[in-house]
Amino acid sequence: MLALIILNAVVLGLETSDALMARHGDWLWLLDQALLSVFVLEIGLRIVAWRGAFFRDPWSVFDFVVVAIALIPASGPFAVLRALRVLRVLRVLTIVPSMRRVVGGLLAALPGLSSIALVLLLVFYVFGVIATQIFGDSFPDWFGTLGRSLYTLFQVMTLESWSMGIVRPLMEVFPYAWTFFIPFILVATFTMLNLFIGVIVSAMQSFTTAETEATVSAVDNAREHIEADLHSEMRGLRAELAELKAMLRAQGPR
Repeated sequence: MLALIILNAVVLGLETSDALMARHGDWLWLLDQALLSVFVLEIGLRIVAWRGAFFRDPWSVFDFVVVAIALIPASGPFAVLRALRVLRVLRVLTIVPSMRRVVGGLLAALPGLSSIALVLLLVFYVFGVIATQIFGDSFPDWFGTLGRSLYTLFQVMTLESWSMGIVRPLMEVFPYAWTFFIPFILVATFTMLNLFIGVIVSAMQSFTTAETEATVSAVDNAREHIEADLHSEMRGLRAELAELKAMLRAQGPR
Protein backbone atom coordinates (compact mmCIF):
# COMPACT_ATOMS: atom_id res chain seq x y z
CA MET A 1 0.00 0.00 0.00
CA LEU A 2 2.87 2.38 0.73
CA ALA A 3 4.30 1.75 -2.75
CA LEU A 4 0.87 2.32 -4.34
CA ILE A 5 0.39 5.58 -2.44
CA ILE A 6 3.79 6.83 -3.60
CA LEU A 7 2.97 5.78 -7.17
CA ASN A 8 -0.35 7.61 -6.93
CA ALA A 9 1.48 10.74 -5.72
CA VAL A 10 3.75 10.56 -8.78
CA VAL A 11 0.73 10.15 -11.09
CA LEU A 12 -1.04 13.16 -9.54
CA GLY A 13 2.10 15.20 -10.04
CA LEU A 14 2.40 14.15 -13.69
CA GLU A 15 -1.22 15.15 -14.29
CA THR A 16 -0.29 18.78 -13.59
CA SER A 17 1.81 18.84 -16.78
CA ASP A 18 -0.20 19.89 -19.84
CA ALA A 19 2.38 18.37 -22.18
CA LEU A 20 2.27 14.97 -20.48
CA MET A 21 -1.52 15.03 -20.29
CA ALA A 22 -1.69 15.78 -24.04
CA ARG A 23 0.45 12.74 -24.85
CA HIS A 24 -0.35 10.27 -22.07
CA GLY A 25 -3.47 11.67 -20.43
CA ASP A 26 -5.59 8.56 -21.01
CA TRP A 27 -3.01 6.21 -19.54
CA LEU A 28 -2.47 8.45 -16.52
CA TRP A 29 -6.23 8.64 -15.94
CA LEU A 30 -6.57 4.85 -16.18
CA LEU A 31 -3.68 4.34 -13.77
CA ASP A 32 -5.19 6.84 -11.35
CA GLN A 33 -8.56 5.09 -11.48
CA ALA A 34 -6.94 1.69 -10.98
CA LEU A 35 -5.10 2.95 -7.90
CA LEU A 36 -8.28 4.53 -6.59
CA SER A 37 -10.08 1.20 -7.02
CA VAL A 38 -7.40 -0.52 -4.95
CA PHE A 39 -7.74 2.11 -2.22
CA VAL A 40 -11.54 1.75 -2.16
CA LEU A 41 -11.21 -2.05 -1.97
CA GLU A 42 -8.71 -1.75 0.87
CA ILE A 43 -10.99 0.60 2.85
CA GLY A 44 -13.93 -1.74 2.26
CA LEU A 45 -12.00 -4.77 3.51
CA ARG A 46 -10.90 -2.88 6.60
CA ILE A 47 -14.48 -1.87 7.36
CA VAL A 48 -15.61 -5.48 6.97
CA ALA A 49 -12.78 -6.73 9.18
CA TRP A 50 -12.99 -4.13 11.96
CA ARG A 51 -16.71 -3.21 11.69
CA GLY A 52 -17.57 -0.45 14.17
CA ALA A 53 -14.03 -0.26 15.48
CA PHE A 54 -12.95 1.14 12.11
CA PHE A 55 -14.77 4.45 12.70
CA ARG A 56 -13.47 4.73 16.26
CA ASP A 57 -9.90 4.93 14.99
CA PRO A 58 -9.03 8.53 13.91
CA TRP A 59 -6.43 7.36 11.38
CA SER A 60 -8.96 5.00 9.75
CA VAL A 61 -11.52 7.80 9.54
CA PHE A 62 -8.86 10.00 7.94
CA ASP A 63 -8.17 7.31 5.33
CA PHE A 64 -11.90 6.94 4.68
CA VAL A 65 -12.43 10.69 4.15
CA VAL A 66 -9.39 11.06 1.89
CA VAL A 67 -10.50 8.20 -0.34
CA ALA A 68 -14.13 9.36 -0.32
CA ILE A 69 -13.11 12.82 -1.60
CA ALA A 70 -11.62 11.17 -4.68
CA LEU A 71 -15.03 9.65 -5.50
CA ILE A 72 -16.69 13.07 -5.88
CA PRO A 73 -17.98 13.53 -9.48
CA ALA A 74 -15.82 15.63 -11.78
CA SER A 75 -18.80 17.90 -12.59
CA GLY A 76 -21.35 19.69 -10.47
CA PRO A 77 -21.15 22.04 -7.48
CA PHE A 78 -18.63 19.88 -5.62
CA ALA A 79 -16.28 19.38 -8.55
CA VAL A 80 -13.78 21.81 -7.01
CA LEU A 81 -13.24 19.28 -4.23
CA ARG A 82 -11.73 16.94 -6.78
CA ALA A 83 -8.54 18.98 -6.43
CA LEU A 84 -8.31 17.63 -2.89
CA ARG A 85 -7.69 14.12 -4.18
CA VAL A 86 -4.00 14.91 -3.81
CA LEU A 87 -4.68 14.44 -0.09
CA ARG A 88 -4.41 10.73 -0.80
CA VAL A 89 -0.67 11.28 -0.56
CA LEU A 90 -1.14 12.03 3.14
CA ARG A 91 -2.15 8.41 3.69
CA VAL A 92 1.57 7.79 4.01
CA LEU A 93 1.18 9.29 7.50
CA THR A 94 -1.15 6.48 8.54
CA ILE A 95 1.18 3.74 7.29
CA VAL A 96 4.61 4.89 8.47
CA PRO A 97 4.73 4.68 12.31
CA SER A 98 7.45 7.31 12.69
CA MET A 99 5.35 9.82 10.75
CA ARG A 100 2.34 9.03 12.89
CA ARG A 101 4.39 9.80 15.97
CA VAL A 102 5.36 13.17 14.52
CA VAL A 103 1.73 14.04 13.78
CA GLY A 104 0.70 12.82 17.22
CA GLY A 105 3.34 15.03 18.80
CA LEU A 106 2.16 18.05 16.81
CA LEU A 107 -1.44 17.46 17.85
CA ALA A 108 -0.36 17.11 21.46
CA ALA A 109 1.42 20.46 21.18
CA LEU A 110 -1.68 22.35 20.00
CA PRO A 111 -2.86 23.47 23.46
CA GLY A 112 0.53 25.00 24.26
CA LEU A 113 0.87 26.48 20.77
CA SER A 114 -2.54 28.15 21.01
CA SER A 115 -1.47 30.02 24.16
CA ILE A 116 1.75 31.21 22.50
CA ALA A 117 -0.21 32.19 19.37
CA LEU A 118 -2.53 34.36 21.46
CA VAL A 119 0.44 36.11 23.08
CA LEU A 120 2.02 36.64 19.65
CA LEU A 121 -1.28 38.01 18.31
CA LEU A 122 -1.40 40.47 21.21
CA VAL A 123 2.17 41.57 20.49
CA PHE A 124 1.33 42.04 16.81
CA TYR A 125 -1.76 44.08 17.66
CA VAL A 126 0.10 46.42 20.00
CA PHE A 127 3.00 46.99 17.60
CA GLY A 128 0.58 47.28 14.66
CA VAL A 129 -1.42 50.07 16.29
CA ILE A 130 1.77 51.93 17.23
CA ALA A 131 3.23 51.54 13.71
CA THR A 132 0.01 52.78 12.08
CA GLN A 133 -0.05 55.90 14.27
CA ILE A 134 3.65 56.70 13.79
CA PHE A 135 4.43 55.68 10.21
CA GLY A 136 1.00 55.61 8.56
CA ASP A 137 0.96 59.16 7.19
CA SER A 138 4.45 59.00 5.66
CA PHE A 139 4.27 55.39 4.41
CA PRO A 140 0.61 54.57 3.72
CA ASP A 141 1.43 51.58 1.48
CA TRP A 142 3.07 49.79 4.40
CA PHE A 143 1.40 51.27 7.47
CA GLY A 144 -1.63 53.19 6.19
CA THR A 145 -4.14 50.90 7.93
CA LEU A 146 -3.96 48.43 10.77
CA GLY A 147 -4.24 45.54 8.32
CA ARG A 148 -1.33 46.79 6.24
CA SER A 149 0.73 47.37 9.36
CA LEU A 150 0.10 43.82 10.57
CA TYR A 151 1.09 42.40 7.18
CA THR A 152 4.26 44.52 7.11
CA LEU A 153 5.13 43.44 10.63
CA PHE A 154 4.63 39.82 9.59
CA GLN A 155 7.14 40.37 6.79
CA VAL A 156 9.54 41.92 9.30
CA MET A 157 9.06 38.94 11.63
CA THR A 158 10.09 36.55 8.84
CA LEU A 159 13.24 38.71 8.34
CA GLU A 160 12.49 38.94 4.61
CA SER A 161 13.98 42.27 3.35
CA TRP A 162 13.15 43.82 6.69
CA SER A 163 16.23 46.05 6.83
CA MET A 164 16.96 47.22 3.27
CA GLY A 165 13.35 46.95 2.13
CA ILE A 166 11.47 48.52 5.04
CA VAL A 167 13.45 49.84 8.00
CA ARG A 168 16.19 51.77 6.17
CA PRO A 169 13.67 53.67 3.97
CA LEU A 170 11.75 54.51 7.16
CA MET A 171 14.94 55.72 8.86
CA GLU A 172 15.37 58.35 6.15
CA VAL A 173 12.24 60.01 7.55
CA PHE A 174 12.28 58.61 11.09
CA PRO A 175 15.96 58.23 12.12
CA TYR A 176 15.06 56.33 15.28
CA ALA A 177 12.72 53.84 13.62
CA TRP A 178 15.17 51.07 14.47
CA THR A 179 14.24 51.50 18.15
CA PHE A 180 10.78 50.24 17.21
CA PHE A 181 11.69 47.35 14.93
CA ILE A 182 14.65 45.85 16.80
CA PRO A 183 12.59 45.13 19.98
CA PHE A 184 9.76 43.77 17.80
CA ILE A 185 12.13 41.33 16.08
CA LEU A 186 13.66 40.26 19.38
CA VAL A 187 10.22 39.55 20.84
CA ALA A 188 8.33 38.18 17.82
CA THR A 189 11.08 36.32 15.96
CA PHE A 190 13.71 35.19 18.40
CA THR A 191 11.55 34.72 21.51
CA MET A 192 8.05 33.71 20.43
CA LEU A 193 9.05 31.49 17.50
CA ASN A 194 11.62 29.72 19.66
CA LEU A 195 8.86 29.14 22.19
CA PHE A 196 6.86 27.51 19.39
CA ILE A 197 9.75 25.17 18.64
CA GLY A 198 10.30 24.43 22.33
CA VAL A 199 6.65 23.51 22.91
CA ILE A 200 6.61 21.24 19.84
CA VAL A 201 9.81 19.45 20.87
CA SER A 202 8.57 19.02 24.44
CA ALA A 203 5.20 17.71 23.26
CA MET A 204 6.83 15.24 20.88
CA GLN A 205 9.13 13.96 23.63
CA SER A 206 6.17 13.55 25.99
CA PHE A 207 4.16 11.80 23.28
CA THR A 208 7.02 9.44 22.47
CA THR A 209 7.58 8.71 26.15
CA ALA A 210 3.89 8.01 26.71
CA GLU A 211 3.81 5.74 23.65
CA THR A 212 6.89 3.88 24.86
CA GLU A 213 5.41 3.49 28.34
CA ALA A 214 2.16 2.21 26.85
CA THR A 215 4.08 -0.35 24.78
CA VAL A 216 6.12 -1.45 27.80
CA SER A 217 2.94 -1.69 29.88
CA ALA A 218 1.27 -3.81 27.20
CA VAL A 219 4.31 -6.10 27.05
CA ASP A 220 4.36 -6.38 30.86
CA ASN A 221 0.65 -7.19 30.94
CA ALA A 222 1.10 -9.83 28.26
CA ARG A 223 4.03 -11.31 30.19
CA GLU A 224 1.99 -11.36 33.39
CA HIS A 225 -0.84 -13.17 31.61
CA ILE A 226 1.62 -15.70 30.18
CA GLU A 227 3.23 -16.22 33.58
CA ALA A 228 -0.21 -16.63 35.19
CA ASP A 229 -1.14 -19.20 32.56
CA LEU A 230 2.13 -21.06 33.14
CA HIS A 231 1.60 -21.07 36.91
CA SER A 232 -1.94 -22.35 36.37
CA GLU A 233 -0.64 -25.10 34.10
CA MET A 234 2.05 -26.02 36.64
CA ARG A 235 -0.52 -26.22 39.42
CA GLY A 236 -2.69 -28.42 37.22
CA LEU A 237 0.25 -30.72 36.47
CA ARG A 238 1.13 -30.95 40.15
CA ALA A 239 -2.46 -31.82 41.02
CA GLU A 240 -2.53 -34.52 38.35
CA LEU A 241 0.80 -35.93 39.60
CA ALA A 242 -0.54 -35.97 43.14
CA GLU A 243 -3.66 -37.81 42.01
CA LEU A 244 -1.53 -40.29 40.06
CA LYS A 245 0.68 -40.94 43.09
CA ALA A 246 -2.40 -41.45 45.27
CA MET A 247 -3.80 -43.96 42.78
CA LEU A 248 -0.50 -45.85 42.69
CA ARG A 249 -0.35 -46.05 46.50
CA ALA A 250 -3.96 -47.23 46.64
CA GLN A 251 -3.24 -50.06 44.19
CA GLY A 252 -0.20 -51.18 46.17
CA PRO A 253 2.77 -53.17 44.84
CA ARG A 254 2.12 -55.95 42.35
